[in-house]
Amino acid sequence: MSARSEDDARHHEKMAKKKAVRDRLMATKTEARGLLIVHTGPGKGKSSAAFGMALRCVGHGMKVGIIQFIKGAWDTAERRVLSSFGEQVVFKAMGEGFTWETQDRARDTAAAERAWAEAQAMLSDPGFAMIILDELNIVLRYGYLALEPVLESIRARPPGQHVVVTGRNALDPLIAAADLVTEMTMVKHPFRSGVKAQPGVEY
Repeated sequence: MSARSEDDARHHEKMAKKKAVRDRLMATKTEARGLLIVHTGPGKGKSSAAFGMALRCVGHGMKVGIIQFIKGAWDTAERRVLSSFGEQVVFKAMGEGFTWETQDRARDTAAAERAWAEAQAMLSDPGFAMIILDELNIVLRYGYLALEPVLESIRARPPGQHVVVTGRNALDPLIAAADLVTEMTMVKHPFRSGVKAQPGVEY
């Protein structure tokens, strides 16, 4: 047998063993239920990953609700695209910009409370398969909303409903309550080299 044939045979045997292990593992995964998913960390891509999940839901014919707690003033491409799906995607940009732009705690708190009222309505509606609470972590971190009532509403949602929470600095109790937590880590970013936010990359 040639060296190439021996390599191919070893590779085949290795992959067959991996497949057998994987098949045994997958056979134990039988539960389906609504998940609480958190995207946090200093790296880019938290909201983008959530919107990718929204598109997956759309592809499956599922209804999605999106509440943006901070962004609101920007006319973003993702809002335009996702809003184009009619009643299948309910997209509400409720923020008034980043907190360092408003510089008004009372105003930011009032905006967060209005957004949360919309979120609660979605969380109580079993017609929504997934709800994305974009930048909610920032609102919670600054104390514009109390954490425990938020967690209670999430816990009380319909059993099959998925909730995705995005934003830096997710609070520990939210992380503890979540089923899936991903921390985005920034390795390199063009902003540090003087490159501004650009269409198709940041918005």
